[in-house]
Amino acid sequence: MVADQASVGPTAPPRPSRNPISRALLEKVVGRVVGAGGIVFGVQTIPSMVDQIGSMQEAWAWFIGISIFGGFVAVAVASIVVRGAETAAAFVAISYLIALITWPLAVNDPSAVQTSVPWLWYLCTVATAAAAYAFTAWIAVGYLFVAPLVYGLIRLTPSGGAVSLAHAALDSIYAVLLGGAVLILVVILRQAAANVDAAQALAVARYSNAIREHATELERVQVDAIVHDSVLTTFIQAARAYSPDERVLATNMARNAVAHLASAAAATPFDESTTTLESLRERLAVVSSEMGVSVDLKAGDLAGCNIPSAAAEALYSAAVQALVNSSQHAGHGVEVRRWVGIDAGPDGGALIEVGDTGHGFDPAVVPGERLGVRVSIVERLRNAGGRACIDSRPGDGTVVRLLWPSGDITPPMPGRLS
Repeated sequence: MVADQASVGPTAPPRPSRNPISRALLEKVVGRVVGAGGIVFGVQTIPSMVDQIGSMQEAWAWFIGISIFGGFVAVAVASIVVRGAETAAAFVAISYLIALITWPLAVNDPSAVQTSVPWLWYLCTVATAAAAYAFTAWIAVGYLFVAPLVYGLIRLTPSGGAVSLAHAALDSIYAVLLGGAVLILVVILRQAAANVDAAQALAVARYSNAIREHATELERVQVDAIVHDSVLTTFIQAARAYSPDERVLATNMARNAVAHLASAAAATPFDESTTTLESLRERLAVVSSEMGVSVDLKAGDLAGCNIPSAAAEALYSAAVQALVNSSQHAGHGVEVRRWVGIDAGPDGGALIEVGDTGHGFDPAVVPGERLGVRVSIVERLRNAGGRACIDSRPGDGTVVRLLWPSGDITPPMPGRLS
């Protein structure tokens, strides 16, 4: 028997992915690092600050100390509550720069040479990191050079230790290198996070467009199928209805067409309801009895079997179209037998077989404009995540097997009537 199999398997739903880096996550992490680093370096700086506080003006020492160390704590807290961390970091950077500039004026005796390194030196890198976090890249770059330059100038004064120009330049360059490494790291991570966010936004936009296009295609196929199944087929049958039995069949098909159109109009996309296979069998029994031809119905054990309503509707509509095709084209007479079988699928779901021992046809030579097989059966099952297999050849009958979800349906289903 020549077989024409048109099928498609369901696509596994994509697993939700978690971004390894994003701008919001990066800002939160950098804020916490700046706050934690400021607290750690601040604690290490306290002994030096206590040793030098005797030579400083008390009001300045308290004001600057509370401003800088309080700023570190504020950055850490704000980064945890994810609110105001950049403002707190900007306050730290500005307070540190003010402390550097006012250092020569804050000592009790500006002419006395200090023997120890100003305690602000130990916080230079942390202040640069705070500036990199709080300001734009260009402002942070300016701060990276200004703060070490001011510190180097202070080191040349007696209040800063009156060191040589080479020593002061070395300290400034060292501070620039450390602060520059931090700034480069922050800028690179921010750029990478921005690229990830942009790529994700683009992917979401493309996915949304794909969903809309897919929904549009599904609607087009549904409209094509409804027009062919419910309208054109009814018109054709009505035009050929000469005998009383044919008129009864045309009347029943017209009623089914109206019901089908009403059901399609009331259907909502992405319906998550389910239907029992027993109810699907009952619907197939009703339509089989109204075909005007003898159809044997056989069902397996369907107790407790459920499938999504959208899949059930696709299976039902495709089976009805196969029955209509058989009633119109398979021929009549006692030698022509027709059957419909329904059973649970091999991997769950449902398996339906519609067959006859009539004239048969060659699926390869069906014209493209004929929608009964291509749209009403094959595409309908494919769009629902199932598979349709059509086995036929001239003079040897036709068997249409419908499976949801998609799988191997080459062998005849169990309980096939033949």
